[in-house]
Amino acid sequence: MYLDLHKKFKTKEMKITVTGSLGNISRILIEKLVAGGHNVKVITSNASRVAEIEQLQAVPLVGSVEDYDFVKDAFAGSEAVYLMIPPSYGATDVKQYIKTIGEQYASAIKQTGVKYVVNLSSVGAHLENGLGPTGANYYVEQQLNKLEGVNVLHLRPGMFLTNFYGAIPMMKYHSMLGNNFSGAVRLPLTHPADIANAAFNALNDLSITGKQVQYVVSDEQDGFSIVETLSRAIGNPDVKWVEFSDDQLLGALTQNGFSAQMAKVYMVEIGVALRDGSFMEHYNKNKVAATGITTLQEFAKEFTIAYQYSN
Repeated sequence: MYLDLHKKFKTKEMKITVTGSLGNISRILIEKLVAGGHNVKVITSNASRVAEIEQLQAVPLVGSVEDYDFVKDAFAGSEAVYLMIPPSYGATDVKQYIKTIGEQYASAIKQTGVKYVVNLSSVGAHLENGLGPTGANYYVEQQLNKLEGVNVLHLRPGMFLTNFYGAIPMMKYHSMLGNNFSGAVRLPLTHPADIANAAFNALNDLSITGKQVQYVVSDEQDGFSIVETLSRAIGNPDVKWVEFSDDQLLGALTQNGFSAQMAKVYMVEIGVALRDGSFMEHYNKNKVAATGITTLQEFAKEFTIAYQYSN
């Protein structure tokens, strides 16, 4: 009887296109959507991901989000789309790249008749001329908001907790963690799984109406607290927070393989925005609307496993 009732009131099966290949957010979202009985198409630029996407019982579509015709064909027939703009490590102008892809997404949605959109944006996207990618994300939000008859939810996460994996060598071999701002600066922290959950909830029951913004922040901690929590978890009490200058941070990132554009836009400028308070000003006024459940303390367990298995 329970199974019959479950089937009777099961959420309507939908056709959904997911961008982001098998990234930290998209993989979880794909798994949830498929388990929910939805027909999922997945955009990936990497042909080697095809078999893995098929194993998740989704349909792989291999191509570039910079190819408008490909994107339009990928959206065709879908009732809903999940949008994210993958980083372009070769872009000479990262901000313009984000704007261009956003414009193409909006145009493809309009031409194909998609009615529901979940768009991955970011904290700070309330600023038209915001530092880092935030100004470009503002522009993308506005392009999507212009679409008539399309319901759009902009998810604005904070800094990804999983980005701390990149700091493991610094903590393990130099006993330090830092950025271009004081350890007293508070950071909005977000676990990718919480973003995937928010996207799934909106798409699964089509709870999106009109144009909406939802902050997805899992925790909020300052640099000193982050060091204390993570250093305790890995058993290295000697780790200290170090404040770098903008030039020092840019130099360190480029030496470790980042392009100057990527390092400046995604790291250095965000640090400046955190220092001057602009990054979090709108979020600070709307915390009551924030969602996310994975605390830094809980993430520390995942971080410890990654730390132990790192070289």
